[in-house]
Amino acid sequence: MSTIKPFHLDVPDETLTAIRDGVRRFPWSAMADLEGWEHGANLGYMRELCAYWLDGFDWRAQEARINAFEHFTAPVDGADIHFIHEKGSGPDPMPLIISHGWPGSVVEFLDVIEPLAHPERFGGRAEDAFDVVAPSLPGFGFSAKPERPMGPRAMAGGFNTLMTDVLGYGGYLAQGGDWGGAISSWLGFDHAPACRAIHVNIMTMRPPGPPEGADEEAWAARFEIEQVMEEGYRTQQATKPQSLSYAMADSPVGVAAWIVEKFQSWSDTDGDDIESAHTKDALLTNIMVYLVTRTFDTASWIYFGRREEGGRVLSPEGRRVEVPTACALFPEELLSWPPRSYVERVYNVAQWTEMPRGGHFAAMEEPDLLLGDIRAFARTLR
Repeated sequence: MSTIKPFHLDVPDETLTAIRDGVRRFPWSAMADLEGWEHGANLGYMRELCAYWLDGFDWRAQEARINAFEHFTAPVDGADIHFIHEKGSGPDPMPLIISHGWPGSVVEFLDVIEPLAHPERFGGRAEDAFDVVAPSLPGFGFSAKPERPMGPRAMAGGFNTLMTDVLGYGGYLAQGGDWGGAISSWLGFDHAPACRAIHVNIMTMRPPGPPEGADEEAWAARFEIEQVMEEGYRTQQATKPQSLSYAMADSPVGVAAWIVEKFQSWSDTDGDDIESAHTKDALLTNIMVYLVTRTFDTASWIYFGRREEGGRVLSPEGRRVEVPTACALFPEELLSWPPRSYVERVYNVAQWTEMPRGGHFAAMEEPDLLLGDIRAFARTLR
């Protein structure tokens, strides 16, 4: 049995001072005056965000909010994995592991952990409760840094060990978006029956063959066009992540710009107004997790790791995830969903929900919609 240790977040003052000094020293006069978001992170908004970072943002308040949950670390495959573990209400809460992605962190889930674990506190039913496990991905945030890049399939193996060997659950439900969707897919593919079912709000995996039929072919053509202006970061992090890391190691503003641009582009915003989907506090808290842990470099490795694992294809032989799968389709998802016929060649689709709004960061943008969909799916499994 692995040793589980309590974890408490307490960032040293000198670390916070160094980050603030880096923000304060940023050479804004060297930046070309390109407004809008089409060239990348908007200059005017970045100046506004950084001014708030220096004069309005309260890390200690956010740190206290993070620490409101029970945090632990445990050695898994020789490296410490950090996780929030919120045990649910009632006599029989369902074990649920929720996995984040890039450029997110466990703070994506701060608004959904308590409602998942204790629905009766929010007008729901105690019998819908979950034992919620929310780990930091290896190399991300408060988990240990791997010695070399890991992909989502390897991470799924570690998370299954966490749920079964470390925490002792005989079965569990897995949920995720972004890389969490890939990890959940591998949990369902490689680690059934311990992983009883999965719920994903992104379609990252692919079948081995080409699209079939007019609808799938039309989606594939649209998808290629949609991704043209989104491929840059993905290609860099999948091929030469270390080179990018040198630039980011001493630039808090650089890290912030790299991440904020994704939150603006991938969220369901009102025009270009990023704060119609995310507050400055939410954006900066997530950014600070990367900075206070110095994990920008190792977090980017997961793209390299997936390439080494073989890419997006789930099974060259055409096997699929056979455990029941719920698909939550948020309309402004970065990776637009294919037709259901395509998805069913990868997953045993048991629930298909087309959401009225929301984007890539579902737990942050539309927590109530996501919560309702997870609960509805879990009721079919209890």
